[in-house]
Amino acid sequence: LNVSRTELLLKRGDSLSFLDFEIFSKLLKRRINREPVAYILGKQEFWSLDFFVSPAVLIPRPETEFLLEQVISHASFLTEDDQVLDLCTGSGAIAVVLAKELKRNVVAVDISTEAIEIAEKNSCYNGVEDLLSFIQGDLFSGLPKEQQFGLIVSNPPYIPTFEVKNQLEPEVYCYEPNTALDGGEDGLDLIKRIRDELPGYLRIGGMFFMEFGADQGEQVKQLFSSIGADGSYFTDVTILKDYAGRDRVLRTRFTGF
Repeated sequence: LNVSRTELLLKRGDSLSFLDFEIFSKLLKRRINREPVAYILGKQEFWSLDFFVSPAVLIPRPETEFLLEQVISHASFLTEDDQVLDLCTGSGAIAVVLAKELKRNVVAVDISTEAIEIAEKNSCYNGVEDLLSFIQGDLFSGLPKEQQFGLIVSNPPYIPTFEVKNQLEPEVYCYEPNTALDGGEDGLDLIKRIRDELPGYLRIGGMFFMEFGADQGEQVKQLFSSIGADGSYFTDVTILKDYAGRDRVLRTRFTGF
């Protein structure tokens, strides 16, 4: 209808034009078919900011705001030259918020070209395009081998394949991108890869934060508490509970080899 909420209240007794009724009917049919409202509108609010979304990217969720709260509250350790990396950026929500809140350069990576395009659009819309750079690639594969980051953040696919196919709501399974949801048989496929590849890109003393599934806390803690095949190890491996009391975020520090 292209009117504000206030105008809508003032005009609540008005009749819809035939054209407006047709448009509304089409949108309503999409919602009846369980398409998420965010995809119908093309936008989702997150961190009090608006983000463009499409079926090419996961819709930003409140759980990820908890991840960001933890990152921002621990960011004082960063040096002046430290860069920040957002792995599996999707819509770019994490990268945009970090650039805004930390006033730092952020590199955002995603395997999907379409996701990168949407993330770039969101960086411009939210006024942080000068602080963000985007790379299309599979995890760290698109980064220079010598590049080091002081802070790496990730919200990777972590839902087990069986749950994706059998337990998710139609709004999620039928519309959101499978590549952003499916974490393999145990949900840890990408998380294990991140653990193995992380030491090559996180400087010694740098911190890593990651969102994961509510029932994966012990597995994630064990994974990052173990010495890697390359002799790398992390300390201060901490599992943080979200506001619902569920394991949700990993916080750890890279100590060396």
